[in-house]
Amino acid sequence: MLLIKNATIVLGEYVNTIEKEKQDYLFMTDILVKDEKIIKIQKNIFISKSVRRNLITIDAEYKYVIPGIVDPHCHMRDPGFTNKEDFITGSKSCIRGGITTFLDMPNTSPLTITKENLELKRKNSLNRSYSDYGFHFGGSKEDNSSEISQVSHEVASTKIFLNASTGDMLIEDNKVLENIFFESSIVSFHAEDEKVKTAIDLSEKFNAPIYLCHISTEKELEFIKKAKMKGLSIFSEVTPHHLFLNAKSREISDLNNKLLRMKPELKTSEDNESLWQGLDSGLIDVVGTDHAPHTLEEKLESTVFGIPGVEHSLEMMLNGVNDKKITMYTLIRAMSINPAKIFKIKNKGKIEYGYDGDFIILDMDEQTTITNDEVISKCGWTPYNGMKRGGKILTTILRGNIVYDKGIFFDLLGKEVEYKKN
Repeated sequence: MLLIKNATIVLGEYVNTIEKEKQDYLFMTDILVKDEKIIKIQKNIFISKSVRRNLITIDAEYKYVIPGIVDPHCHMRDPGFTNKEDFITGSKSCIRGGITTFLDMPNTSPLTITKENLELKRKNSLNRSYSDYGFHFGGSKEDNSSEISQVSHEVASTKIFLNASTGDMLIEDNKVLENIFFESSIVSFHAEDEKVKTAIDLSEKFNAPIYLCHISTEKELEFIKKAKMKGLSIFSEVTPHHLFLNAKSREISDLNNKLLRMKPELKTSEDNESLWQGLDSGLIDVVGTDHAPHTLEEKLESTVFGIPGVEHSLEMMLNGVNDKKITMYTLIRAMSINPAKIFKIKNKGKIEYGYDGDFIILDMDEQTTITNDEVISKCGWTPYNGMKRGGKILTTILRGNIVYDKGIFFDLLGKEVEYKKN
């Protein structure tokens, strides 16, 4: 059993009419976890003597305790590209960054586009993760809808690429797209610029929900706004790098120009601001990292697209809270509640009775500089090198087990998540 005492949790947000801004509704409480699930949330939880001998107690000292982050967009490079990252190093970076659940993308080697390859990936990942995890399945231009029908209840979504990206998974045949939609519970898209509208049109045509990865421009937000006004089931994601970095960030140095290349590319400072507004208003549903690491040597030798993200995504997003671009509740909604809800992940994303005991304890007063020296990811660098963190992750708890505490890592306890049935 685990007891967290003196926790500050966020129950929601409200508009302060005096200051005319949104603020968090906070509650000071204790949290009790038994058999990996939250069983009690109340002040001054009493523990009998007979139970105390098997109890681990943490005093949060009234610091923020928030739900574990659910990152729905990771490329752990395993199998096939483990010189860049693997399940162990990637999940360890997740836990350091407060991510207790991540969903892995299908463009590994072999591609996760058959049931056989999914099972190989599952077997490869077993007992090799610090955090809980799940998988997206890939749509194939060769039409693998029959494979999707066998696994759609076991994966988060079917991922489709409408723009060229790593893995040669671009699909342009409308009949193939139709077949994939028919067999999928939800389709995730890599879609940029006008292709965002194409994805939305497909959602409307097939009357099916879609998830738009890494929205990066104001123009794309306009497409989403119009779609939501029509009542379409459109969910969208923004990455921290598209919020904090822009094309001018690449101009700072030749090193930055080589490192800060990804798909979609960085845009303008005006787009940054539009994305923040979209996140604050709820037009954007999710913050996902698109963690796609390459080693420093690879980035310097040639143009390869992708950057690491899981290790510092939450600490960077806390800057948005400090700068009052978003509330802490908006952060929790976009990084925990919504991704778990959209992909129907069981018992994740909330501090609520019956949910998994996944927590992060934050120190909002420690706003030190992020450096490459602290990076755990196998790639060995971070796009946020030299930038200030908005707070520090002190402790990460997975299903009631302390897996990271003040720089110390514990056992690999991660397991594959389960999904709610329709």
